[in-house]
Amino acid sequence: MENNDCLKELERHKKLLSATLLLNSSLEPSYIHNKTIEAITEIVSAEVGSLLLYDEEKDELFFDVALGDKGEIIKKIRLKIGEGIAGSVAQSRKSLIVNDVNKDPRFFRKADEQSGFVTRSILCSPLIYKQKLLGVIQAINKKGNDIFTDEDLNLFESFANIVAIALENANLYNKLKETFFQTSFALAEAVEKRDPYTGGHVKRVTEYCLAIGEELGLDKETMEKIELSAILHDIGKIGIDDYILRKPSPLEAGEIEVMKSHPQIGLEILNKVRHLSDIVVGTFSHHEKYDGTGYPKGLKGDEIPLIGRIIAVCDTYDAMTSNRPYRKGLDDIIAIEEIKKQRGKQFDPLIVDAFIRAFERGKIISQNKRELNHEN
Repeated sequence: MENNDCLKELERHKKLLSATLLLNSSLEPSYIHNKTIEAITEIVSAEVGSLLLYDEEKDELFFDVALGDKGEIIKKIRLKIGEGIAGSVAQSRKSLIVNDVNKDPRFFRKADEQSGFVTRSILCSPLIYKQKLLGVIQAINKKGNDIFTDEDLNLFESFANIVAIALENANLYNKLKETFFQTSFALAEAVEKRDPYTGGHVKRVTEYCLAIGEELGLDKETMEKIELSAILHDIGKIGIDDYILRKPSPLEAGEIEVMKSHPQIGLEILNKVRHLSDIVVGTFSHHEKYDGTGYPKGLKGDEIPLIGRIIAVCDTYDAMTSNRPYRKGLDDIIAIEEIKKQRGKQFDPLIVDAFIRAFERGKIISQNKRELNHEN
């Protein structure tokens, strides 16, 4: 191999290494999918890259990442296994070079017709992890009107193996995370079942909190913390006696004090899970008040964690608009006015404003309104 060829090969493998480090730097599927597309164009000097994932239930491939103004149209296209060049590669589980797609009867023209893109050549490899088909990747149109070579194919297959591992790791991580959230919700619902008067409270408060998070433009990581905190915010009620929790009439002073212990009980439970430290602060502080008159610590203003301030508004709104044996839930508009009155007192003004915006956009739907909609 000539010196110039050696340098080119070295450069290509440096790009492969760079792509490997990039893909292994995250377990977020959307990040991996997008970085895969970017890396394809770099590694084999292609004009465009595409990633098609395998839908095992339907036995089809679908475009997961599609860029440009026609992207949403392309993402609706699905290929049966064996259909098109990508479907053929998925079926045979063998990589393929097609340097003139117009001469190949397998070429699927619908994507070009709907996107306006002109495909000349395709380099396609299956994504396989432990005999399991995950999808295929495609490099489309060699830059400079050149053709894809066997060297491109070898490098592309190596890249496909890296992508398959990254995808599977991300899939496994997200399945574990989903299972954890579902288990947490099931536990919260089990606690809620002890109180026949708060059915659906956890679900509604979680929805309200996420609506506020969206209005505030919070990042995905923070939104996940808010969701889990909202799910577990009343977990401490597991330690409250039934005669208090299920009492069909207003609580007496001593009973109120017992009920106020549930954030501390929740803290003691959740502190046993080391990785829930960010969650604990939210669940522990959701009865604190912005003016410092809340409990259990009497925190004031920004001393109260953001998650606690968000849950406080949502928890109160749901309590006001939900029916109890001794009173009917407030009308939505009346409850909103009560929330406004507590702006800067019980509640953080920033959170109240976000809550009202979410309500006006129809993202906040009270128990009363849900029941009314169900009846109609």
